[in-house]
Order: sequence, then structure tokens, then C-alpha cells
Amino acid sequence: MKLVTYSKNGNEQLAFYIAGMLYDTNAANSSLPGTMSGLLSGWEQHIAAMHSTDQDIKGGKNKAVSVPYAGAAIMAPVPYPTSCRDGYAFRQHVAAARRNRKVDMIAEFDQYPIFYFTNHNAIQGPGPIPVMPDHLKKLDFELEAAIVICKKGRNITAARADEYIGGYMIMNDMSARTLQMEEMLLNLGPAKGKDFSTVIGPWLVTPDELEPYKIPAKPNHTGNTYNLGMKCLVNGIQVSEGNMGDMDWTFAEIVERCAYGADILPGDVIGSGTVGTGCFLELNGTGLLHDPAYKPQWLQDGDVVEMEIEGLGHLSNTIVAEKTDWSILALKK
Repeated sequence: MKLVTYSKNGNEQLAFYIAGMLYDTNAANSSLPGTMSGLLSGWEQHIAAMHSTDQDIKGGKNKAVSVPYAGAAIMAPVPYPTSCRDGYAFRQHVAAARRNRKVDMIAEFDQYPIFYFTNHNAIQGPGPIPVMPDHLKKLDFELEAAIVICKKGRNITAARADEYIGGYMIMNDMSARTLQMEEMLLNLGPAKGKDFSTVIGPWLVTPDELEPYKIPAKPNHTGNTYNLGMKCLVNGIQVSEGNMGDMDWTFAEIVERCAYGADILPGDVIGSGTVGTGCFLELNGTGLLHDPAYKPQWLQDGDVVEMEIEGLGHLSNTIVAEKTDWSILALKK
């Protein structure tokens, strides 16, 4: 099942995505909620009816009215998360980034998964990404997957954690590297380098759709793992390629750590962290390591960033520079 949130008459509307068309959930079945937040807060009450209604539409038993996806104002599938965390699950990315800085791989990576909280009020879906002038100083994409939590839990083991995952999405963890690297010299953050935009979409895919892609977790790891190709294109040129199956820490293990001594809630979004080759920071570092004359690339005003993950869809955004000269970097004492 693929679920889309779009703007209908200025309001959030949840819809089934089926063959290029959107079917409002509460119009197809009046017992269903019409928003993603309503669905997530009552997941166990509604999920069986959601699946049966989706199947009835696909089978022609339900003649609900639909609108074309192509003409709709698509929002983030989870437009108002209760929180947003981002993990650090791909060893390839971490190792390459440290190698490029000429430092050893950190042993703690293989001991436990980590995450940071980012700005859940800066979630965006497909479309323009407005950025301030300081964001455009080494502006970067980060190719990731994400999950959304569908029921409240606390002190959950990894063996049970997949039960709390309502679905999967593409995530682009936008990063303003000049701001990020400056503030992290103080060993706190990332903050201003990250809090302006996190993109998820284009839809939420429920776990049943990913069953054909399931593969074993890596040795000594626990949780659902999927063989899903990942790639990113900038202005039509592919710059990144990886696979969701390369996650060294599973989402279940990340959820286990998130939920230790703390509640996770319906609507919490959790990212995987960047796949290997999944950002310009890593790609530029690798290029310069092998060729001092390598010309680094960063995102610019007008650039189109497209991300694809097999089974999860295609997410497209355009970088738009804000028309201002206001600079927080200029406030440094």
C-alpha cells in the first residue's frame, strides 16, 4: 500500500496512490481517517480496513472518485511528524568520510547505532527547497531512507521493533556544510547546518509491499532488511548509487536504541543516515584524496535533486535561493 498526503482546498488530505491516481481514504471508506496523523494515531484500529479498501479499489470493487497524482499539490507523506531523528547506519559512508579526513575508522560504530534529533517542523515533500544565503555555502544533499513509527512504545527490543514501523520513505537530509562544520567545532550539533529542511516522500510504503525485497540482516544484526537500489541525480546526472540492504545497523536496532528509557510515538520519523557515496561531502573528499586538482561540487540555486529508491518511488526537489542578503555567519564576534 502506498499512501500520499496532498493539499486539498488548503487542507491536508490522505490518499491511496494506485496506478498514478489518488483516492481519498475517507471518501473511499467513510470509517477511515482523512489525514496521516489520524491514521498513525489509530493505526491498529484502522490498518486492516486500509488494506482491504486499497485492495477493493485495485480490484474494481470500490469505485471511489480519484484525481491524477501528477496534478496534485503533493506534501510530505507525514507532513507533521511528532519528532524527527536521523541515524548513522551505513558503515561505508562513515568509513569513507573518516578516511577522507585522514582519521581512523571509529570503533564505536560497530558497537551501537546512534542518531541525532533534527527539526521536525522543517519537514518538506517534493517541490522547491527555499534556502538562505548561508545555506548555499557548501549546500549538500544526503541520500537516505526513513521510517515512521505507528504505535507508542518504550524499551522495545530489536526483535520486536519492526512491529512499530508503519512504513518506509525516501529521505533527503539537506545539509549546509559551512554552517555545520563551523558549529560542530564546539562539539555540539549539527543544528543550523541541518534544521532548515529535511525532505521525505513522495509516499509512505507499508512493509507488506517490500516483502519481495527482503534479505537477511548482516551477521550479528537483527531486523528486517531489504535489497533496494538507491540513487541520486543532480540536474539529470547520476552522482550517487547504493543499496538499502547495505545498512549495517537495521531500522529495528535503531528503534531499539531510540526507545530505551524513552517513549517513541506514532508519527516519529527516523532516517537511516547517508548511504555510501550519498552526499557531495563524501564524494568531494574522495575525489580530492585521489586528485588534488579535483573540483568539488555543491548544490546551487536552481539545481534539481532527484532521489530514487527501488520500491519507494522518486523524490524531486529544486533548490531556490531566498532573495535576501541576511547572513547569520556575519554575526560572528
